[in-house]
Amino acid sequence: MATKFRAAERAPQWGDAMDAFSLFGLFAVTAMLVCYALEDRSHWYIFGFAVACALGSAYGFLQGAWPFGLVEAVWAVVALRRWNVRRR
Repeated sequence: MATKFRAAERAPQWGDAMDAFSLFGLFAVTAMLVCYALEDRSHWYIFGFAVACALGSAYGFLQGAWPFGLVEAVWAVVALRRWNVRRR
């Protein structure tokens, strides 16, 4: 089903600036990737991964992609548990 735009609206074009919400999502996913890659260096990267997963979960729920938000929330809990075990 085609989406119709009013005269004042237009479809997003390549090169359009990202809004703050999209930048938040990009930050969350980038932080997840970086922290996951560095997990072996310190237990704090595992904690950072958990926080980034929680941010990604919030982004998913706020954007309306609740399955993504739910999966990221589960990953956040798993990562917090791993962080708790590893820091001892």
